[in-house]
Amino acid sequence: MVKINKLITTKLIFIISIVALASAFFIEHVLGYQPCNLCILERIPYLLAITIIIINYKFIHLEKYFLLALTLIFLVATFLSLYHLGIEQGFIKESLVCDLNNGTNLLSKEDILIQLQQKNVNCQDVTFKIFGLSLTSYNVLISLIISIITAKIYFNYDKS
Repeated sequence: MVKINKLITTKLIFIISIVALASAFFIEHVLGYQPCNLCILERIPYLLAITIIIINYKFIHLEKYFLLALTLIFLVATFLSLYHLGIEQGFIKESLVCDLNNGTNLLSKEDILIQLQQKNVNCQDVTFKIFGLSLTSYNVLISLIISIITAKIYFNYDKS
Protein backbone atom coordinates (compact mmCIF):
# COMPACT_ATOMS: atom_id res chain seq x y z
CA MET A 1 0.00 0.00 0.00
CA VAL A 2 1.19 3.48 -0.83
CA LYS A 3 1.83 5.76 2.12
CA ILE A 4 0.70 9.34 1.60
CA ASN A 5 2.91 12.07 3.02
CA LYS A 6 0.82 14.70 4.86
CA LEU A 7 3.21 17.58 4.30
CA ILE A 8 3.63 16.94 0.59
CA THR A 9 -0.12 16.49 0.18
CA THR A 10 -1.03 19.76 1.90
CA LYS A 11 1.59 21.62 -0.14
CA LEU A 12 0.22 20.05 -3.31
CA ILE A 13 -3.36 20.99 -2.39
CA PHE A 14 -2.14 24.52 -1.66
CA ILE A 15 -0.47 24.76 -5.08
CA ILE A 16 -3.46 23.21 -6.87
CA SER A 17 -5.78 25.70 -5.16
CA ILE A 18 -3.64 28.66 -6.15
CA VAL A 19 -3.34 27.41 -9.74
CA ALA A 20 -7.10 26.77 -9.94
CA LEU A 21 -7.97 30.26 -8.73
CA ALA A 22 -5.30 31.93 -10.86
CA SER A 23 -6.51 30.02 -13.91
CA ALA A 24 -10.13 30.97 -13.26
CA PHE A 25 -9.23 34.65 -12.91
CA PHE A 26 -6.96 34.50 -15.97
CA ILE A 27 -9.72 32.93 -18.08
CA GLU A 28 -12.22 35.50 -16.82
CA HIS A 29 -10.21 38.73 -16.82
CA VAL A 30 -7.52 38.17 -19.46
CA LEU A 31 -9.23 35.87 -21.95
CA GLY A 32 -12.61 37.53 -21.40
CA TYR A 33 -14.79 34.47 -20.71
CA GLN A 34 -17.61 35.38 -18.34
CA PRO A 35 -18.28 32.79 -15.57
CA CYS A 36 -21.74 31.74 -14.48
CA ASN A 37 -22.84 31.97 -10.85
CA LEU A 38 -22.01 28.32 -10.13
CA CYS A 39 -18.54 28.79 -11.59
CA ILE A 40 -17.97 31.60 -9.13
CA LEU A 41 -19.29 29.49 -6.23
CA GLU A 42 -16.93 26.68 -7.23
CA ARG A 43 -13.97 28.96 -6.47
CA ILE A 44 -14.86 29.21 -2.79
CA PRO A 45 -13.54 25.75 -1.75
CA TYR A 46 -10.13 26.58 -3.20
CA LEU A 47 -10.03 29.86 -1.30
CA LEU A 48 -11.07 28.04 1.89
CA ALA A 49 -8.40 25.39 1.30
CA ILE A 50 -5.69 28.03 0.95
CA THR A 51 -6.87 29.71 4.15
CA ILE A 52 -7.03 26.44 6.10
CA ILE A 53 -3.59 25.32 4.96
CA ILE A 54 -2.05 28.66 5.95
CA ILE A 55 -3.72 28.48 9.37
CA ASN A 56 -2.57 24.86 9.67
CA TYR A 57 1.08 25.94 9.62
CA LYS A 58 0.45 28.18 12.62
CA PHE A 59 -1.62 25.63 14.57
CA ILE A 60 0.08 22.38 13.59
CA HIS A 61 -1.27 20.60 16.68
CA LEU A 62 -4.76 20.83 15.09
CA GLU A 63 -3.61 19.29 11.80
CA LYS A 64 -5.99 16.33 12.04
CA TYR A 65 -9.00 18.65 12.26
CA PHE A 66 -7.75 20.76 9.39
CA LEU A 67 -7.51 17.59 7.31
CA LEU A 68 -11.11 16.79 8.21
CA ALA A 69 -12.12 20.32 7.21
CA LEU A 70 -10.32 19.95 3.86
CA THR A 71 -12.05 16.62 3.28
CA LEU A 72 -15.47 18.11 3.97
CA ILE A 73 -14.77 21.23 1.89
CA PHE A 74 -13.73 19.22 -1.14
CA LEU A 75 -16.63 16.78 -0.71
CA VAL A 76 -18.98 19.76 -0.87
CA ALA A 77 -16.98 21.04 -3.86
CA THR A 78 -17.40 17.66 -5.56
CA PHE A 79 -21.17 17.70 -5.10
CA LEU A 80 -21.41 21.32 -6.23
CA SER A 81 -19.38 20.53 -9.34
CA LEU A 82 -21.44 17.40 -10.04
CA TYR A 83 -24.59 19.50 -9.74
CA HIS A 84 -23.14 22.05 -12.17
CA LEU A 85 -22.06 19.28 -14.54
CA GLY A 86 -25.59 17.87 -14.41
CA ILE A 87 -26.93 21.28 -15.42
CA GLU A 88 -24.38 21.57 -18.23
CA GLN A 89 -25.33 18.15 -19.56
CA GLY A 90 -29.06 18.84 -19.27
CA PHE A 91 -29.74 16.19 -16.62
CA ILE A 92 -30.70 18.75 -13.98
CA LYS A 93 -32.84 21.83 -14.43
CA GLU A 94 -31.22 25.15 -13.56
CA SER A 95 -31.95 26.54 -10.14
CA LEU A 96 -32.24 30.04 -8.75
CA VAL A 97 -28.48 30.04 -8.10
CA CYS A 98 -27.95 30.24 -11.84
CA ASP A 99 -30.40 33.12 -12.12
CA LEU A 100 -29.24 35.40 -9.29
CA ASN A 101 -28.46 38.33 -11.58
CA ASN A 102 -31.78 38.21 -13.39
CA GLY A 103 -34.04 39.65 -10.72
CA THR A 104 -37.73 39.92 -11.46
CA ASN A 105 -37.99 43.09 -9.40
CA LEU A 106 -36.60 45.50 -11.99
CA LEU A 107 -38.44 48.74 -11.43
CA SER A 108 -37.44 51.08 -14.20
CA LYS A 109 -36.49 50.97 -17.84
CA GLU A 110 -32.97 52.10 -16.85
CA ASP A 111 -32.63 49.02 -14.64
CA ILE A 112 -33.79 46.84 -17.52
CA LEU A 113 -31.28 48.46 -19.90
CA ILE A 114 -28.45 47.96 -17.43
CA GLN A 115 -29.47 44.33 -17.00
CA LEU A 116 -29.52 43.79 -20.76
CA GLN A 117 -26.03 45.29 -21.15
CA GLN A 118 -24.53 42.92 -18.60
CA LYS A 119 -23.15 39.63 -19.84
CA ASN A 120 -25.11 37.07 -17.87
CA VAL A 121 -23.94 33.56 -18.53
CA ASN A 122 -26.36 30.69 -18.23
CA CYS A 123 -25.10 27.82 -16.03
CA GLN A 124 -25.93 25.39 -18.81
CA ASP A 125 -23.68 27.18 -21.30
CA VAL A 126 -20.10 25.94 -21.44
CA THR A 127 -18.08 28.97 -22.43
CA PHE A 128 -14.58 27.52 -22.06
CA LYS A 129 -13.25 23.99 -22.70
CA ILE A 130 -9.86 22.33 -22.42
CA PHE A 131 -9.37 19.15 -24.45
CA GLY A 132 -13.12 19.01 -25.03
CA LEU A 133 -14.07 19.07 -21.34
CA SER A 134 -15.55 21.95 -19.40
CA LEU A 135 -13.77 23.38 -16.40
CA THR A 136 -16.59 21.94 -14.29
CA SER A 137 -15.60 18.43 -15.42
CA TYR A 138 -12.04 19.03 -14.29
CA ASN A 139 -13.30 20.50 -11.03
CA VAL A 140 -15.31 17.33 -10.31
CA LEU A 141 -12.21 15.22 -10.83
CA ILE A 142 -9.84 17.44 -8.83
CA SER A 143 -12.26 17.88 -5.92
CA LEU A 144 -13.02 14.16 -5.75
CA ILE A 145 -9.34 13.18 -5.77
CA ILE A 146 -8.46 15.74 -3.10
CA SER A 147 -11.36 14.67 -0.87
CA ILE A 148 -10.41 10.98 -1.18
CA ILE A 149 -6.74 11.64 -0.41
CA THR A 150 -7.45 13.93 2.55
CA ALA A 151 -10.02 11.46 3.92
CA LYS A 152 -7.46 8.67 3.67
CA ILE A 153 -4.87 10.77 5.51
CA TYR A 154 -7.43 11.74 8.14
CA PHE A 155 -8.54 8.16 8.85
CA ASN A 156 -4.92 6.94 8.98
CA TYR A 157 -3.69 9.97 10.92
CA ASP A 158 -3.11 8.24 14.26
CA LYS A 159 -1.36 5.29 12.59
CA SER A 160 1.44 7.46 11.21
